[in-house]
Amino acid sequence: MQNQRCHFLILFIQFVSIISFCYHIMPIRGQDETNVIKKVDVGIILDLETNVAKVMHTCILLALEDYHAANRSAIRIVPHFRDSKKDDVEAASAAIYLLKDVKVQAIFGPQMSTQTDFVIDIGNKVKVPVISPATSPSLSVKENPYFIRAALPSSSQTKAIAAIVKNYEWREVVIIYEDSPFGTGIVPHLTDALLEISTLVSYRSVISPSANDDQILRELYKLNTMQTRVFIVHLQSFLASRLFFKAKEAGMMSSGYAWIITDVLTSLLDSVDPSVIESSMQGVLGVKPYFPRSHELNNFTKRWRERFRQEYPNMDQVELNVYGLWAYDSITVLAKAVQNVGTTAIPEVKKPDTKENLSDLDALGTSELGSLLIDTLQNTSLKRGLSGDFRIIDGELQPSPYQIVNIIGKGERSIGFWTESDGISYKLTMNGKTANSSNKQLGTIIWPGESTIVPRGWEMPTSGKKLRVGVPVKGGLEQFIKVEIDSKTQAVTATGFCADVFKEVIQSLPFAVPYELIPFRIPDTLTLPDYDDLIYKISSKEYDAVIGDVTILANRSKYVDFTLPFTESGISAVVPVRDDERKNAWIFLKPLKTELWITTGAFFVFIGFVVWVLEHRVNKEFRGPKHKQVGMIFWFSFSTLVFAHRERVTSNLTRFVIIVWVFVVLVLTSSYTANLTSMLTVQQLQPTVTNLNDLITNGEYVGYQEGSFVKDVLKRMNFDSSKFKSYSTLEEYNDALSRGSKNGGVGAIVDELPYLRLFLNKYCRKYIMVGPTYKAAGFGFAFPKGSPLVPDVSRGVLKVMEGEFMNNIIQKWFGNETDCPEKDGMAITSDSLTLDSFKGLFLIAGVSAGSALLIFFLIFLYQNREILDTDDSIWQKLSTIAKVFDEEKDSSNSKSEMPEDNESQTATPFAASAASPEILLHLASQSPDIRISDSLGASLTEEGFSTPEPGTPVHETLIGTTEER
Repeated sequence: MQNQRCHFLILFIQFVSIISFCYHIMPIRGQDETNVIKKVDVGIILDLETNVAKVMHTCILLALEDYHAANRSAIRIVPHFRDSKKDDVEAASAAIYLLKDVKVQAIFGPQMSTQTDFVIDIGNKVKVPVISPATSPSLSVKENPYFIRAALPSSSQTKAIAAIVKNYEWREVVIIYEDSPFGTGIVPHLTDALLEISTLVSYRSVISPSANDDQILRELYKLNTMQTRVFIVHLQSFLASRLFFKAKEAGMMSSGYAWIITDVLTSLLDSVDPSVIESSMQGVLGVKPYFPRSHELNNFTKRWRERFRQEYPNMDQVELNVYGLWAYDSITVLAKAVQNVGTTAIPEVKKPDTKENLSDLDALGTSELGSLLIDTLQNTSLKRGLSGDFRIIDGELQPSPYQIVNIIGKGERSIGFWTESDGISYKLTMNGKTANSSNKQLGTIIWPGESTIVPRGWEMPTSGKKLRVGVPVKGGLEQFIKVEIDSKTQAVTATGFCADVFKEVIQSLPFAVPYELIPFRIPDTLTLPDYDDLIYKISSKEYDAVIGDVTILANRSKYVDFTLPFTESGISAVVPVRDDERKNAWIFLKPLKTELWITTGAFFVFIGFVVWVLEHRVNKEFRGPKHKQVGMIFWFSFSTLVFAHRERVTSNLTRFVIIVWVFVVLVLTSSYTANLTSMLTVQQLQPTVTNLNDLITNGEYVGYQEGSFVKDVLKRMNFDSSKFKSYSTLEEYNDALSRGSKNGGVGAIVDELPYLRLFLNKYCRKYIMVGPTYKAAGFGFAFPKGSPLVPDVSRGVLKVMEGEFMNNIIQKWFGNETDCPEKDGMAITSDSLTLDSFKGLFLIAGVSAGSALLIFFLIFLYQNREILDTDDSIWQKLSTIAKVFDEEKDSSNSKSEMPEDNESQTATPFAASAASPEILLHLASQSPDIRISDSLGASLTEEGFSTPEPGTPVHETLIGTTEER
């Protein structure tokens, strides 16, 4: 039993020995048998004199220790640190040394952008990845295939800063940046981000890194003389601390100012002198990349502090920052990439084949491992990195949320966050996305000067400089603007409608705006300065504003910003009125237009002809010689004009035609009478011309106000510029219109509505406004492009216009506009009637007469159809038909066929009337169609519209009988 146990023990010892031998003796695949552990050299280039580099140095050491402890691998990454000493050449020299002598397979650093630019070029040449925390946007990942950016570029924060500016509706900002590649790199991106929210960069202040305190203070005093009170600072900590200290001295850290610092300063706030923070940076806003707090990060922070004290025992007040966390995550990612590549092979550096004399760069060769590493590094990630979600895509570190902080006391206080997808928010969820909250505003902010009131973003300059306001000086129309200069004090005062509105608007603003008036003379000539030149004085920085009767135009808005208009406007023309037409001998022809007179006369003749055609064969009154028949056509038709026709008609067709025509005549005569009465009783204000095109056709001279843009409008309307005349007063307008074009005056005055209404209010009985009104924007106050005063002044204009003040100053300067009701050309006038108004009536009359004529001819042809059935030629048939048409129709047959009882009934009443005149008189009064004949004594008339004619014997007998009774 003991032998078996001993034998088993011996076998176990042999098995363990074999295992140990294999573990210690067998070489790792792909490695030399002489080395158990394969080392991979990595170069680290940092400015070890800076606090940031020292923080990253400690983080890199901890990252390698943590990775090796967590991954038992035969590959060990060996860091080789080199100090660039804040010098580009030193950085390049360090890179060459690491690549040539140490033969590193990757480089982390440098941290400065200018140094990184050199090292990237070397890395591209030898195919070695360069992982750099440089933030300059000018370093392009796409143009440098072996460059990996392990920090967010400074341009990524510009949208976060722009969101803060937009949140408080600041329209102008000043950018203060360092005069170095670090400082200038962000400016174009920040400017573009601000322009996207319609915010203007009013000034760019460049601070040299070597600037002394006096130079910084002079620059701050210069900024203080400007209106803008929002400053964005992009400086490194050593220069920023001096800037804010001097800003406090210049009084620029008080209420009304707003300061925003970029991430390079916010993230390294611990490197700023605490005394400067407490005394000179209170109320400043800052943005910095956000990294979520976690249990791992808290533990690492404790370890980092201990290790940092060991590495740098003489340094205090240095805290772990985001650059250190990015360095930690970058080294971790690099170690994983080396591990992935090293499981297959770890190639050596390939030396150049040539034996010629080579430079240091040419002698470096190329790294085969670097080509393998770059493919892994360009797209990698750490889901739970110390800095959060650490993702590199296409060689670029992906943006993370930005934290917005407010500097209070000795440190900072978080007031919100910004993400590209959701913008500003007060809180974030754990995954970095904006929490769903109805409140999208930042938290409570303590602004400079311990104020809780949001700065307006601009103020009037504190240097005592006043707003320079240009006002036009001209010789007339003083109701709008009048400028007076005191001969002793040279003080400039302005009165008039526009000046009063401006003064009231300025007084309504919630802040004081001191200003001084600067007169600008507008002379009476076409070649000297006009209102456009006055506006250009703003863009040339000579004036800060322009007031007066300045019209808002599109071409002027290219150079200045206008407030809302305080008057309505438009362009129209004023012309003289015609003389009183009531004195015209031919005024009775005016009620109807010429075409209506002609049409009416033609229809009179046509209706007379139709009646003659229908009646001349059956009615003796329409027969006789040819000239008598022609005369009857005209007489009968025109007698209907006054309803004086007495000829009897027998045809029902004729009666139908006459009834319709009498109605037409009734309407015509009524309309004519009404219009003529109006012309004779109502005073007319008829213009000499009704359209501006008539002025061009007639070659009339046209007047306009001197210095006005109306001159350009007339040119665009194809007026001859040689026909222009400029005037400056209402009296000159009146004189020019009174004389007319032929006597050295003008045929019309073209101007804006406010001036024309003022003119008509004074001369309303002599002139009238005509033509279409061309729209214009009205009068407004002009300010420089992007001026922060424009919104406030526009609101002041609205406030003034809505109040009673506007009515008062209109009454003050223009009087009661209702005193002259015809000033706008709206007097009651009666134009001549046109044919269009009676087309319907003439159509009815024409159709009626034509229909009756057609029916008559159809009946006539039917009654004489035997003529058409003969074998005669067509000419003979027409000749026969014409003779029959001209002959009187024989009515004897129709009379002989009348019943005898009718004759007896006809004779009976008249027999009775011979014995009884009373009955005859009664019958005469009962029937107007009873006609007394000289030969018959008493007989029943035939059908017709005729009435007893006065003067017949029987008529006299009836009258006498009546008198006897």
